[in-house]
Amino acid sequence: MAELRRSPLDGKLPWALPGGAVELSEQRFARQIAVRLRLRASAYLAGLPLPLEPNRVAAMGPVRILWLGPDEFLVTTPDGAMPELLPRLARAVAGRTAAVIDVSSSRAVITLAGIEARAVLAKGCGLDLHPRAFAAGQCAQTLLARVPVILDQVSPAPAYRLFVRRSYAAWLFDWLADAAEEFRGA
Repeated sequence: MAELRRSPLDGKLPWALPGGAVELSEQRFARQIAVRLRLRASAYLAGLPLPLEPNRVAAMGPVRILWLGPDEFLVTTPDGAMPELLPRLARAVAGRTAAVIDVSSSRAVITLAGIEARAVLAKGCGLDLHPRAFAAGQCAQTLLARVPVILDQVSPAPAYRLFVRRSYAAWLFDWLADAAEEFRGA
């Protein structure tokens, strides 16, 4: 059976500059579950670790949990990695004032990596991205080239995941590729 799902980035990714200065790829159809819940001094939800500080990420296997606000988390995993994740989270918050919503269809996930990845982001992002201020295991909701994104630094290499609304994904890819051109041949 043919794949019925389409990414707004089909035909654009992967993309890279020669020498690996900047590489763009997509985490196609990443599972994204929004969880709204006031924590009661718990470090785990449904057996998954929760970040205990604002704008931090906790990980266990393929699952990453991003702290987006005092009562807001984004639980992510690659497509198909944990099909039972949504019902598992829903059972864990049953009877509490909480919400567990699959928002996978709302955002595309672009991975930006390479030695110049931080410099490319700095061209359109107001956050201090120096490793002393923003390092692997941190996340933030911010604007990149005037587009709302969730920024997740996945490694110190540096490598980032950019969660962007599907309607902006192709435009943001074009902006990132254009911003990276300065590093061609670097």
